[in-house]
Amino acid sequence: MSLENLNMPQNMKKRMEYFIKSQVKNNLESLEKNSKEYRCYKCRDMTFIIDDDIAVPCSCKKVREAEDILKKSGISKEFRNKRFDNFDYSVDIMLMDTYKKANDYVKFFDEIEEGRGNSIMFLGQVGSGKTHLSLAIANYFMDSGVGVVYMGYRDVITKLKQNIMDEVYYNRVMNRYKNARVLLIDDLFKGRISDSDVNIIFEIVNHRYFNNLPVIVSCEKRVSELMDIDEAICSRLIEMCGDYICEIRGKKLNYRMRG
Repeated sequence: MSLENLNMPQNMKKRMEYFIKSQVKNNLESLEKNSKEYRCYKCRDMTFIIDDDIAVPCSCKKVREAEDILKKSGISKEFRNKRFDNFDYSVDIMLMDTYKKANDYVKFFDEIEEGRGNSIMFLGQVGSGKTHLSLAIANYFMDSGVGVVYMGYRDVITKLKQNIMDEVYYNRVMNRYKNARVLLIDDLFKGRISDSDVNIIFEIVNHRYFNNLPVIVSCEKRVSELMDIDEAICSRLIEMCGDYICEIRGKKLNYRMRG
């Protein structure tokens, strides 16, 4: 009904028009505000929709899970670019074998995840692509919905030792690395190694060893050198990796020295 047809004083009509316009404006602003509060209109960010009293996953659920996995991983945008398809294995048969082993590992991961031999190590030559392949595996897993946590050995060890008296901080950080579905330890035992470094790594590896939790390791040491550093850590990693131990040798395999 138009206000023009209502039998009321003109000033009253104007007030009514003003009131209605204000209400419409407020309603539009409220709708706009609510629309900004939710990333998904269908489920209002609950990631499920109630259909006949049954909770059905919303189409946004997998996207949110993938975002959450990436956020918790600690893997930078630069490292997200490390993929199998941009790894150069053409230089040497040793790199080709290592690349194949990494591919086999992701291929059979679903079958081996909960048992022994569910981990992989890339050892040896500096600059040979160990970190690249480790991250290629991690990125493949995350794209497939498998959570991976990145642990840059040197930085993490330094921060843990600096905060070792802060029990809350220490336990929170350690539990993150102990209990991640998959843990990537990059540059294990890089630089000078102290007893406290060894103790921290043993605590993480030992927990994952007894709980059959996979690790991906890159390290410049060889197996024999790891045994010299700490036999308990090395023997556990060897058992956890089974057939997936890749030891790379040869200066010509150094990416950086190839120009």
